[in-house]
Amino acid sequence: MKHYSLYVLLLLLLAGCGRSGGETPPPQGGAAPAESADEFVARANAELEELYRELGAAEWVRSTYINGDTAIIAAAANARYQKWHGEMVKSSLAYEGQELDPATRRAIELLKLGTSAPAPGDAAGRKEISTLSTDMEGMYGAGEYCRSDGDCIPGPELEQRMRDVRDYDELLEYWRGWREVSVPMREKYARFVELANEGAVELGYDNLGEMWRSNYDMSPADFQAESARLWGQVKPLYDELHCHVRARLGEVYGDDKVPQEGPIPAHLLGNMWAQEWAALYDLMEPFPGVGDVDVDTTLRTRNFSPQEMVRSAESFYVSLGMPRRPDTFWERSQFSKPRDRDVVCHASAWGLDGGNDLRIKMCINQTYDELRVIYHELGHNYYQGAYKDQPPLFQGAAHDGFHEAIGDTVVLSMTPGYLAEVGLVGSAEDDPRAVVNRQMQMALDSIAFLPFGKLVDEWRWGVFSGEIAPADYNRSWWELRTKYQGVAPAVERSEADFDPGAKYHVPANVPYSRYFLARILQFQFHRTLCEIAGHEGDLHACSIYGNREAGEKFHAMLEAGASQPWQDTLEVMTGTREMDATAIVDYFAPLMAYLKERNEGRSCGW
Repeated sequence: MKHYSLYVLLLLLLAGCGRSGGETPPPQGGAAPAESADEFVARANAELEELYRELGAAEWVRSTYINGDTAIIAAAANARYQKWHGEMVKSSLAYEGQELDPATRRAIELLKLGTSAPAPGDAAGRKEISTLSTDMEGMYGAGEYCRSDGDCIPGPELEQRMRDVRDYDELLEYWRGWREVSVPMREKYARFVELANEGAVELGYDNLGEMWRSNYDMSPADFQAESARLWGQVKPLYDELHCHVRARLGEVYGDDKVPQEGPIPAHLLGNMWAQEWAALYDLMEPFPGVGDVDVDTTLRTRNFSPQEMVRSAESFYVSLGMPRRPDTFWERSQFSKPRDRDVVCHASAWGLDGGNDLRIKMCINQTYDELRVIYHELGHNYYQGAYKDQPPLFQGAAHDGFHEAIGDTVVLSMTPGYLAEVGLVGSAEDDPRAVVNRQMQMALDSIAFLPFGKLVDEWRWGVFSGEIAPADYNRSWWELRTKYQGVAPAVERSEADFDPGAKYHVPANVPYSRYFLARILQFQFHRTLCEIAGHEGDLHACSIYGNREAGEKFHAMLEAGASQPWQDTLEVMTGTREMDATAIVDYFAPLMAYLKERNEGRSCGW
């Protein structure tokens, strides 16, 4: 889900926009800057406070009152920020090579890394990269598959059909149809890469991929190695899941369509990109009907209002010793879809006015899925409130994976025992078969996602570095997807296609490693908090609800924001400076045992 702290909001808006005209160039010929680095950072923070207030308000109104007028207001505010950011980034280059206070150097580096697509310095290049970004996002957003009879199916509906349909040929039709949308993006994307690389070089990086990997308080090479290490820790669990899912799909469609020693056809996994497989749970449920957690009935029977659902989530955080949401949160948040206007219903959390004005934006329905989204969004909100006393340049996550992991860590504590304790279900189910069922449901979402979460950026790192040439875009994409995911297209793909562009984050140029890291961190955080809470027994059965000691450690980690290297922040709570995916293996131990038993005698791998 999206989250909007002040600085993060603006970084998202800057993606693909680059720097605008009218910048003041940095001093030339070695001339000393007019202000010290400390003074420069102080001015940047002061000016950001005002810019954030204006742009945050404009974007909120744009999302909750969608019309032509609010589009103009938001665009104008964004343009002012772009101009300011371009000027400040150029000025910051004057401090390169100087001996600086560590906090000052960090602030300048965060400012410099404040766009996922730096534009070239010339006006023509800036305009071109902005146009390309707008064009590609527009092509994706307006994308639809049109059949020969003139029936056109928009992207969101195609995604839903991929979840619901089970017919092999119909799924393949939708899968191929959506990938027609991305074909015209291919040349635009290749040119976009050239321009973004020019901008990255001007900021002192070899290419845009190196710039992205520099945002993790380690060298780009070390971050690449770290991603590989984390993947290695969870790969055995993924391999067992893949083997079992492939076998079950072979039973459904036949081994001629799902070969039992090769990759799984990419269109059969219940998701347009085969990135999450939760839609297959009805086929994969280990023990049908055992231990279903029926929160939906409670929500409907007791007629929970959207506000009551949010207060339920708030109570969890309060039980950890964190503050209740302020009155303004309840007055200004959007909990339901208004009847009189168009709004963006996609769930998001907002930390406006430097985190002093906290809100969420949702269109809440009475379902357990929606309740878990609320717990997730409040995690963003509590993070935003915790680091609000940091300077604006440090109002963000320790690294981009942290923000997504916070709320998901709390969701892991929504155990059947917790749900029974707060009255959302009648009793806790301790049947071990129910545990395996729940873990299968979770794994089809979180474990299935991990290799996809890693490979999207790995493909782009190769593209940005030139290791993957434009003539090899599609071939290399499918090589990585087969290598990591064990999936492949059921029909031949060629370089006339551009299948990476069929995933939003590629044409929109949104870095993707954050999602891979977040899925790992949430389990590491959960294991640590359970240890602090004194939990004994299986990790999957732990809820930290009501434990103030765990809450105190949790909140202390959040307060640091982006003010220090993430390793320091991680150490505050976990006692270690390394991300660790072994917590995932611990958590899913019951499922792993089940999968190994079911896979005995099967030929796994691809």
